[in-house]
Amino acid sequence: MTAAMSMLHPLPPQAEGIPLPVRFTYPFCYTPHPLCVLAAGEVQAYLSTRDDWQQELDEGKMFGVLVVRTAEGRLGFLAAFSGILAGNNVHPYFVPPVYDLLRPDGFFKVEEEQISLINARLRTLQADERYLQLKAALADEEQAARSALDAAKASMKAAKARREERRKEAALTPDEAEALIRESQFQKAECKRLERSLNERLDALRRPLGEWEDEMARLKAERKQRSAALQLRLFAQFEMLNARGERKNLCDIFAPTAQQVPPAGAGECAAPKLLQQAYLHGWQPLCMAEFWWGRSPKTEVRHHGHYYPACQGKCGPILGHMLQGLDVDESPRLQAMKQSSTAALEIVYEDSWLAVVNKPAGMLSVPGKEEAESVYSLMRRRYPTAEGPLTVHRLDMDTSGLMLIAKTKEAHRLLQEQFRQRLVSKRYIALLEGNVPADKGRIDLPLCPDPLDRPRQLVHPVHGKAAITDYEVLERKDGRTLVAFYPHTGRTHQLRLHAAHPQGLHCPIVGDPLYGHPATRLCLHAETLEFTHPDTGRRMRFCRGADF
Repeated sequence: MTAAMSMLHPLPPQAEGIPLPVRFTYPFCYTPHPLCVLAAGEVQAYLSTRDDWQQELDEGKMFGVLVVRTAEGRLGFLAAFSGILAGNNVHPYFVPPVYDLLRPDGFFKVEEEQISLINARLRTLQADERYLQLKAALADEEQAARSALDAAKASMKAAKARREERRKEAALTPDEAEALIRESQFQKAECKRLERSLNERLDALRRPLGEWEDEMARLKAERKQRSAALQLRLFAQFEMLNARGERKNLCDIFAPTAQQVPPAGAGECAAPKLLQQAYLHGWQPLCMAEFWWGRSPKTEVRHHGHYYPACQGKCGPILGHMLQGLDVDESPRLQAMKQSSTAALEIVYEDSWLAVVNKPAGMLSVPGKEEAESVYSLMRRRYPTAEGPLTVHRLDMDTSGLMLIAKTKEAHRLLQEQFRQRLVSKRYIALLEGNVPADKGRIDLPLCPDPLDRPRQLVHPVHGKAAITDYEVLERKDGRTLVAFYPHTGRTHQLRLHAAHPQGLHCPIVGDPLYGHPATRLCLHAETLEFTHPDTGRRMRFCRGADF
C-alpha cells in the first residue's frame, strides 16, 4: 500500500446511500455533513484505542476530517490533528504536516538548538552567584542611599522651619540675616555633596553589574533576532496549494492582512493540512469538519465531541487562498443577513426624541463589511433629518429584540450616559442546551477578545474586563432550560459565553455557532428594555416576547 493510500480511510458501511454534498463546506460556520459525522466517528473510535495518548487527549485537542473522492471515483476520508500530538507531528493514521518542522536534520531543529543554547546561557548568567551578590549589594546600597538622602532632606527642612521662626520672632540684624542665609547655603551644598558621594558609591557597584546585564541584553537581542528570522524562514516553507493548483507561502498569504506577519502555529491546524494533502494527490474535497476531543481549555469554550468552525486568526487568510477553485457553500451569516433584509423592522414606540425597535435575528445593528441592511440604515432612511449616530447601543447580529434609537444628539448623549452609569434595565430570554441546576444565581467571569479567532471571546482573569450577569430559570423541559438573563455589563458575547463556559452555566444557548451548535437561529432575545426618557424624565418600559 502506498503512503497516499494508507492515509485515505474508507467510509463505514452506513455511508452507503447518503447523498454527496452539492458544494464544499463553508469552514467558518457550518453544520457537519452526515459523511463527516461518520468519518469523525471513525477517528474517535481510533483515538479510544490509543491508550498511550489518553493523558494528552484528556487535556483537549482539535481534530479534523475531510471526505474526498479520488480520480478513480473512490470515496474516503482523511484525518488530521492541529499542532503536535505526543511530541510529534507525523503519525501513520493522520495526514502529514504541510512542512515537518520537527525533522532532526531540518533547519528549524538546528536553529532551535542555537536558540536553546542562548536560553541556557541566559539562565546560567541569571543564576550566577556573583551576579546575584552584585544585585543584592546594589539593592542594599540603593536603599541605604535613599535613607541617607531622606534624612538629610528632613534635616534641611527642619532647619529651614527654624530659620523661618527666627525671622518671624524679631527683626534680625544684617549679620544675623546673613548668617541664616549662609547656613541655608551650607546645608544645600552639604546635601549636594552627600548625593554626589552616594552616586559615586552606587556607580562603583553598577559598573560590574552592568557588564553582566549588557551581556544578557545582547543575548536577548540575538535570541529575538534569531527567533524572528527563524519564523519567517519557516513560514516561507509552508507553500499552500489551492484547487487551481496555485501555490502561496504563508508570508505572501498574510502580507495583505492587517497583521501582515503569520501568527505562531499558522499552517499547522487540521483544516489546512487536510486540504493540502487532497490537492497534492489530486483528490476532490467534498466536505470537511473539525471537532474537539477532551477537556475544555480554561479560557475558551470547547465541548468534548462538538464540531467547531475554523479559526479566523490563523486559518482565515490561509483557507481564503486554499478554497479558491472550489464551489463553496455560501456563508450562513450572509444567508441570514439576506433573509433579515426582507424582514420587517417593527417600530415599538417613537416620539420626537427617540424610537424603540424590535430587531429580527440575523440583522446587523450597524453596517458591516457586507452590503446588507442594518438597523442603522433602515432608521437613517426612516428619519433622514435625524441628528447624530441614531443607534444608542447594539445587539449581536444573531440576537433579536429591543433596541433604542435616538433622533437628536442630546437624546443620544443622555441615553448613552444612562447605559454608562448602568441605569438602563435589560432582560434577555434564552433557550439553553441542557439543564441548569440552580433556579437563580450570578455569573462573574471577565471577558476579552480572542486575538487569533475574532469575534470569539475568552474568559481571562488577567486581561479580561469585568462581566456580570444575573440569571433566573423560567422553565426546564426536554433537556433544555429557558432562562432570563439580567446583564449588569455589556461585554461582547457576554450572555453567550456566560451560558456556555464550564465556569458559567455550562449550557450553551441553542443555535450558538461559536460556543455551542449552529441551528436556524440563536435563541437569544432582548425581551425587556427600561430607561428614563431624556426629555420628560419619565421612566419607560417596553417588552416584546421571544418567538422560540
